[in-house]
Amino acid sequence: MLGKPRVVLYGAAGHTGRFVAAEIARRGWTPLLTGRDMAKLKPVADRHGAEARQVEVMDAAGLDRLLVGADAVINCAGPFGDTAPPLIEATLQAGIAYLDVTAEPLVTMEVFASYADAARAAGVVVAPAFGFFGALGDLLATAAMGDWHSAERIDLALALDEWKPTRGSRLAGVRRAGRRVVFADRRLEIHDGTQAAPEGQWTFPAPFGEQPVLGEFSTVDVVTIARHLDVDAISTWINLAPLADLRDPATPEPDAGDASGRSAQQFIFEAVVHRGGEQRHAWAAGRDIYWVTAPLVVEAAGRILDGRARTSGMVSAGELFDAGDFLAAMAPHFT
Repeated sequence: MLGKPRVVLYGAAGHTGRFVAAEIARRGWTPLLTGRDMAKLKPVADRHGAEARQVEVMDAAGLDRLLVGADAVINCAGPFGDTAPPLIEATLQAGIAYLDVTAEPLVTMEVFASYADAARAAGVVVAPAFGFFGALGDLLATAAMGDWHSAERIDLALALDEWKPTRGSRLAGVRRAGRRVVFADRRLEIHDGTQAAPEGQWTFPAPFGEQPVLGEFSTVDVVTIARHLDVDAISTWINLAPLADLRDPATPEPDAGDASGRSAQQFIFEAVVHRGGEQRHAWAAGRDIYWVTAPLVVEAAGRILDGRARTSGMVSAGELFDAGDFLAAMAPHFT
């Protein structure tokens, strides 16, 4: 495309939205920062010399006006069960790409089911769950799969040294109400809180090493990977330390570790693909799961707009891009 991309960022004043706004500005694009509260939007817009507009997601006419002249929409505003449907409908009407950063598996399942036909018919990209959760695990699993056409199992294992959750993360946990999305016997299942999750040990790359882990971690990557990789089961694991933080109501929200607002939280995310007694591994490590969402989703928007998307319609990260190439481009952000 010619000129600077014009990207509508909905939820620009939220914790993750501010990181995304900064990444859009860093790339020299033209952002339109939007959301439900102008008082919160204005400082973000002033910081980046950007335009801000207050629009409610239920205002269909307002959304239509908002998207005039836009090339893509990035949605960072939860609850995504409320914001994604009207924004997707508006972007389909406008004929432009939609991405969001939801980490909610149940919402993503509903979005995939509800809008797949309309997205295909419109011939545009609709890519929900394109953040740390949803995209990174999918890209790692796809890269590890390589030229294998099928696998028996994919393990996803996440280690965090701490988890100071945003308000949105806490609310998403409340809405999930203990339900876990699991992929077994080639189908998605929902386990409720009365079903005990498996426990185990996982040896992560340094500096985490061997860690006690809890299984059936309800990450949206299960939903995105199951869309396009031919696998019998997906197992998900998370170490115990961040779960203690999540369960403690006194755990504070993320605190800034540098001028960008990025916290000191450390992560390692590993994918292991199993087939016929063989294993293939891929992993990424870095700081701050909220911060790293910004380069992930903005890189995706850029690749869609410059023609590097492999397909259109309702898609996940591993379907949409060459996973190895995308992860290579992200390498500077994983340190």
